[in-house]
Amino acid sequence: MANILAVDDDVAILDMIGAILGKDGHMVTKVGDPTQLNMEKINQYDLILLDIMMPGIDGFELCTRIRDIVDCPILFITAKTEENSLVNGLALGADDYICKPFGVMELRARISAHLRRERREHVARLVVGRICFNLAEKQMMIDDDRITLTKGEYEICEFLAKHRGQVFSKEQILENVFGYDNESNDNTITTHIKNIRMKLSNYDYMPIKTVWGIGYKWTE
Repeated sequence: MANILAVDDDVAILDMIGAILGKDGHMVTKVGDPTQLNMEKINQYDLILLDIMMPGIDGFELCTRIRDIVDCPILFITAKTEENSLVNGLALGADDYICKPFGVMELRARISAHLRRERREHVARLVVGRICFNLAEKQMMIDDDRITLTKGEYEICEFLAKHRGQVFSKEQILENVFGYDNESNDNTITTHIKNIRMKLSNYDYMPIKTVWGIGYKWTE
């Protein structure tokens, strides 16, 4: 199951997309007015469908706005078949396009193909906000810059990022990251997180938040 965003000012098209993809078990968020799109939640989607011709803000402009903050496939839904328009759209960061009118099987097949490819590409990496984890090489990147972390610092970041939004006490982080038999204590976690924050301070970005009296959580 995937979390899919569909943006189109045509309610009938939105309803059709929701019905078709819903039968495959996907959760479809339908937005009829692109100016009302909640940009704070835009990176929660696994795939985004954008109509090109919309009032207020067209699909090309919307794609430009969100491409830098989302890492998922973006597909245009378009009635325009002019080659230049489609080429321009792909140049803005879109991954593919579906021309109206489209059939049920075509929509399902194209969506499934992009989701399968995306899952394969993300097996060895985790992208959360501006942070990208290379899970195989145990590296953390921010804005394409590699952050030099100790093994402990990296493991804490990866653990919290994989469980983003959940609050963990220092004891829980210690047990999950370093194991029950580790001789370290709670102060080790405090020191590691202090060092992580220092290393990210130059980027004006800190996804690890302190929840006073409880512990820490990864917020994005």
